[in-house]
Amino acid sequence: MKRPLWEDAIEARAAAYCPYSGYAVGAAILDDNGLVHTGCNVENAASPVGTCAEVNALAAMVRAGGRRIRAVAVATADGAPPCGSCLQALSEFVQLPQEVEVFLVDAAGNENLLHFDQLLPIRFPRQGG
Repeated sequence: MKRPLWEDAIEARAAAYCPYSGYAVGAAILDDNGLVHTGCNVENAASPVGTCAEVNALAAMVRAGGRRIRAVAVATADGAPPCGSCLQALSEFVQLPQEVEVFLVDAAGNENLLHFDQLLPIRFPRQGG
């Protein structure tokens, strides 16, 4: 049996580099090919040069040839959702927002299931299709 997507996000969170904020984030994306891509946040002393876990997972998906997101999982200490910038970046690869599941999980393993359109109800329009 395949493990839940949020477990991949928890695993990615353990690799986070966050010496400044101490706020570790892990993300996992399931693409339309059934592949899972993960990322963690990477901070930098020259803030805001660091990158978010969701964007790093998105970059891994694109690098592997994925172009559509089916589900996203984000693991944080408190179960927080992706920031607005990450939501907009992810939305570029979300075809039907009401069908894309977003799993938010906290350090205790409590899971909250939402759909993408609940987190970003109005998206900035894509240019060129």
